[in-house]
Formats: sequence, C-alpha cells, structure tokens
Amino acid sequence: MAASAAETRVFLEVRGQLQSALLILGEPKEGGMPMNISIMPSSLQMKTPEGCTEIQLPAEVRLVPSSCRGLQFVVGDGLHLRLQAQAKLGTKLISMFNQSSQAQECCTFYCQSCGEVIIKDRKLLRVLPLPSENWGALVGEWCCHPDPFANKSLHPQENDCFIGDSFFLVNLRTSLWQQRPELSPVEMCCVSSDNHCKLEPKANTKVICKRCKVMLGETVSSETTKFYMTEIIIHSSERSFPIIPRSWFVQSVIAQCLVQLSSARSTFRFTIQGQDDKVYILLWLLNSDSLVIESLRNSKYIKKFPLLEDTLKADSSSAWSAVKVLYQPCIKSRNEKLVSSWESDISVHPLTLPSATCLELLLILSKSNANLPSSLRHMNSFQVAFLKM
Repeated sequence: MAASAAETRVFLEVRGQLQSALLILGEPKEGGMPMNISIMPSSLQMKTPEGCTEIQLPAEVRLVPSSCRGLQFVVGDGLHLRLQAQAKLGTKLISMFNQSSQAQECCTFYCQSCGEVIIKDRKLLRVLPLPSENWGALVGEWCCHPDPFANKSLHPQENDCFIGDSFFLVNLRTSLWQQRPELSPVEMCCVSSDNHCKLEPKANTKVICKRCKVMLGETVSSETTKFYMTEIIIHSSERSFPIIPRSWFVQSVIAQCLVQLSSARSTFRFTIQGQDDKVYILLWLLNSDSLVIESLRNSKYIKKFPLLEDTLKADSSSAWSAVKVLYQPCIKSRNEKLVSSWESDISVHPLTLPSATCLELLLILSKSNANLPSSLRHMNSFQVAFLKM
C-alpha cells in the first residue's frame, strides 16, 4: 500500500472484557510511498523508504500480533484488522461525590464553569443516595399497612446531601438567602458566596451563578435546592478549585451516570431532557469497557487525539477509558415518533439536565462521531460516539 508513515492515522479500540481490539490504519493518500506495517505487543511500526515511524502503546495495553484476523481494506477508512489484546483498564469509577471520604468534612460547592463559590465550608454529616423515582409504588407493594411516606417528599437537613441520578439535593441555610416579601410571589434564584440573591418571578425557579449566569439547578422548596452534577464541583474546603475543561467534565459526569444507572437498574436506554422536560437526545449505552487510542504522530509532529481532545494531557501516547453509545438528536422536532415510543417505554430512563448542557452534550457527541473512521459512525439508524470517562 502507498502512504506517508508520518501522516497515517491510527485508531485503536480495545475492549477490556472481551480482551480484543479493533485496529484501523488510515487510508493512504494518492501518490504516497509503499509502507510496511509491523505490529508488536507494545507498539506499531510503519516503514517507508523515507524512514520509520513507531507509535508506542500505553503501558496498560498489550497486543497479541499472532492473533491478527479479519484483515480487510475499507475505502475511505484504510486497513481494518482485529486481534487479541491484553488490557488492564482502570474500570474503577471516580464517584462524583466521594461519600466515605467527604462526609464529615467541610466542603465547598463551586460553579464548574467559572469557579465561583456557591456554598462555602459546609460540613456534611450525611451523604445519602436517593431512592429511584418509583420508590413510593414499591413501598406500597411491600407494606401491609398504610404507606407512612405517602405524599411526603425527601428533603435534606442542614448538614445533609442527597444524591439523585444527575443532581444533588442540599439544604441552604437561611442566612444565605434574603427573606421573601409576603405579598410578592417570587422565588430566590441566584446564589453566591457573598450572601446576595436575585429575585425572579415564581414561575422561574432556576438557580443561576451570579458570576457567569450559568444555570446551576432549581429551587425545590424554600430550603431545598437541586444542583445538577454537570454544573457543580464539590471539593474539600482545604483544596483549591480544580480547573477542568468543560467538555471533559460534561463527558465524564454523563458517562459515569450512564454506567452507574445501567449497573444498578439494568437499563441501557436513556432520554436526555432539559429542565423543561423537552427531550434533546436519545442515548443507547453499548458498552463501558472501551479504551480508545487515536493518534497522528511522528518524531516532529504531535497532535491531540481528535476524538478525545480538551484533555489535561495532550500526549499522543495516552489512552482514555470511554463508554460507547448510540444516539439520536431530537432537536427541531427530529425523531418525534421515536421519542414518543421511548418515553412510553418503562425500560427507558430519563436524565434531566439544564437545557444548555443538553446542547453541549449533543455537540460533544457530534464531534466525537465526526472524528471516528467513516465506517464506524453509524449503526442502523443511530449515530455512534464515545464519551470519555
């Protein structure tokens, strides 16, 4: 085959549970030179008359060269082959809120977008997961007496934090809020560490960051506030605010939510909807054991992974654990019939996020899809994407 080794795109997806890998070497350009490709356990080597380029694989990935099979050339993609791989993937998820280590500690709530302190030095004595949305029906099935929890909501006390599917529930001290005028139908909807609040009409219960105006959550009651996981970072007050690229943070939070929900509830289909209940994306989780490497590199040229960009480490020898998903955009009345079908299916789980974050996620998915080899971008009528963890 003719190609320039310095410009050959390499895509590698390793499945940890299956111990297998899909390797794609980019289609050569016209007028290139002959190239010999060697696959070794820890590297890929490409030789041309001009020289040799070697791509080192991450330490946790080892290929089995003798197991190569399914070799084929796909127009528009390049050379495809499958082989066995030994991968030690870091499958332990980093919880969005470390219940064991951060309970009993003083924590600070930050706006993830700008770093504004939302709640400062809150000592959380209890960090508890909320039951599923249909817990009331289950209690009714198990109790032989009238349901003691009927028509009662779960609200955290001052030193509690309740964790939902995609949000935190916290109790805000009355000292952080201005008192509402009795005759004025208003809700407090803007919080900040300097104890100032902005009053908005009652129909608008959004909690807005005072500095960057991003929606952080919603008021649930006069004392309870819901903060979305994609908008808030909770850290020990002894630590400084962690600077994390926005796209990386959104991907990581959503990926972890999908994995945890699929494991706990055996559900793999999700509707991503805004706080206004409008569905933006249909997501179908395919697998959560992928390790993805995509590089374009030689000794004089290093480029970020297009698929997994905006990372803290731009080294092209890195690899990222990722979840593989199928998705369908639902904006501008697209896929209305499919949306209706999914919403009426009890096996489909809704995830509610701020509307702006739903659009951010759709952009992330679209960019991931566009950077995949063309033969991997679609599966039936769905589009394929990776969300890195």
